Amino acid sequence: MANLLTDRAFWVNYWESKKGLAVQLPSNYLFHAQLAAVIQKNGIKTAIELGGFPGYYAVFLKKYFKLDVTLLDYFVHPPVVKELLEKNDLTEKDIHIIETDLFNYTPEKQYDLVLSCGLIEHFNDTVDIINRHIAFVKPGGTLFITLPNFKAVNGWFQKNFDKENYDKHNIDSMDPALLKSICEQAGLKEVKSGYFGRFSVWLENESQKSAGVRLFKKAVWLTGKIFTKIIPFESKNLSPYIILVAKKI
Repeated sequence: MANLLTDRAFWVNYWESKKGLAVQLPSNYLFHAQLAAVIQKNGIKTAIELGGFPGYYAVFLKKYFKLDVTLLDYFVHPPVVKELLEKNDLTEKDIHIIETDLFNYTPEKQYDLVLSCGLIEHFNDTVDIINRHIAFVKPGGTLFITLPNFKAVNGWFQKNFDKENYDKHNIDSMDPALLKSICEQAGLKEVKSGYFGRFSVWLENESQKSAGVRLFKKAVWLTGKIFTKIIPFESKNLSPYIILVAKKI
């Protein structure tokens, strides 16, 4: 079985289907508290976002933390990146871009912070893709990876109402214990891996779904939000994300 669960055509179609990509990123953007803690604790100065087009996290880190940021992806559409930067009062000079295939690229430099958000689950070989992240981390640097948790209610929703998207994900990779083990075997230290978020469900291109599906999704989302507000906790069955953080010594 091929390692890659998607191809370039998938990502071209995926991003072309998206509207309004250039948005103003708020200071409380998803994972902001976790990233802030990592940056402050470790004195982060440089960062690279892998597989992150159009570069939301690279832009976020530049805008709010003034980091020297790089975006690496094998599909980058410059006008979209330019528009996103301008929307956040930045210019093209504020971000470095590397458009390349991660699997045919040898890092020319290493970074204090290497992050990806929603990348590793698109590959069958989880060990390999994490090790490719680690190659970009400088000694003393930090690895920060997030991915969706499709073993939760959100995964059931994806499987039943967006099977095509669900099949583009390696569900086995969505295991905090597995991710922690991979990092420890690679020699990383201070490894923390766990579920994040109390509850959420979503659908790609939701506007294209039937009215019935949209209403059902809204009802499930509201019910879950109310339940986890009354009884707040993070868990395998409800949390929408997994976060992995580790240090390279």
